[in-house]
Amino acid sequence: MTLMPSPALLQLPPLSLYVHIPWCVRKCPYCDFNSHESNGEIPEAQYIDALLQDFRNAQQYSQGRPIQSIFFGGGTPSLFSAPGYVRLLEGLQAIVPFAPDIEITLEANPGTAERGKFADYRRAGINRLSIGVQSFDDLQLHSLGRIHGSDDARAAIEFARSAGFDNLNIDIMYGLRGQSTKDAMRDLETAIAFEPEHLSWYQLTIEPNTEFYKRPPVLPEDDDLIDIQDSGLALLQANGYARYEISAFAKNAMMARHNLNYWRFGDYIGIGAGAHGKITQVERGQIERTRNKKQPEHYMNADGKYMAELAPIPANEIAIEYLLNVLRMPEGFSTSAFEAATGLGFELIQKQVSSLQAQELLSFEDAHVRPTEKGQQFLNSVLETFL
Repeated sequence: MTLMPSPALLQLPPLSLYVHIPWCVRKCPYCDFNSHESNGEIPEAQYIDALLQDFRNAQQYSQGRPIQSIFFGGGTPSLFSAPGYVRLLEGLQAIVPFAPDIEITLEANPGTAERGKFADYRRAGINRLSIGVQSFDDLQLHSLGRIHGSDDARAAIEFARSAGFDNLNIDIMYGLRGQSTKDAMRDLETAIAFEPEHLSWYQLTIEPNTEFYKRPPVLPEDDDLIDIQDSGLALLQANGYARYEISAFAKNAMMARHNLNYWRFGDYIGIGAGAHGKITQVERGQIERTRNKKQPEHYMNADGKYMAELAPIPANEIAIEYLLNVLRMPEGFSTSAFEAATGLGFELIQKQVSSLQAQELLSFEDAHVRPTEKGQQFLNSVLETFL
């Protein structure tokens, strides 16, 4: 059986755009993203010039598709001005059209929040805000190296609402230094009290190339983490937040469309320093990755088309990349969706699916594969079966 994707199976998925803003006021000790301390004035105009040139280079990847969603991530995108985003969004839309109901998300740090600035972001066309609160405990925020306090977090949420944002995400971490179940639930209860449409609630993990990796804090034991997770999931469910991905919870079906496109193995163009993208080329039976230069100064001074590198995903990695994303969601995937997204026949993974079904880690009914509750809990073991 060949591993080459088949153009007869492969289909062109929806298209999103990720825009990376690489500067922060201060690098957090747990952060392994491509972020750089600003140390003075940010070259906003020059960087926007580079972003627009990058998107012109990448417009061929749209293949006639409009942009369904945009995510401004970082770094700290809320360091950029509202007029800068007006210019950027107008320039992007002139290159590739936006869908009429496009979702445009901006990540905001409470430490950079201002009432007028948030209102200007909303007028610029940004219609979803993701506020990186992480905790409402000042001691924990200090331990995490955040530049904001709990009062700043509360104020940022109030600014967002008064600015007219009716699609709001709040990021909260658990498993923090010395955190008890009671402490973690207090954070989550505080976030829920603001009634955001979306909550991202996830465990702090220690990543290589971070300060926490060099000097790890003392984190809760595994049994305590399980208790925190069980208590948190029950609390979220009781308050009407449906879990649609391992760490994503939505009220009234206000799921993050941009993130859903990632998890369903959709296409996305990535622009900005260190950004990467995923592009389906149906005619060639190929799925490709793009990756940009990481250092902002190298990216801004790149010569036109040399801002990004392009490489096909090896055929033997496509299936596992698909599964790494889609099995994070309780909805799972259909056999036809697997084939359309990867260009590979479902029979390639059917033996492993059957084995995991026998272990009650996956269900397989009516040509649809879903992780069971046990399977979600042991997702790493599930994924290892496909390697």
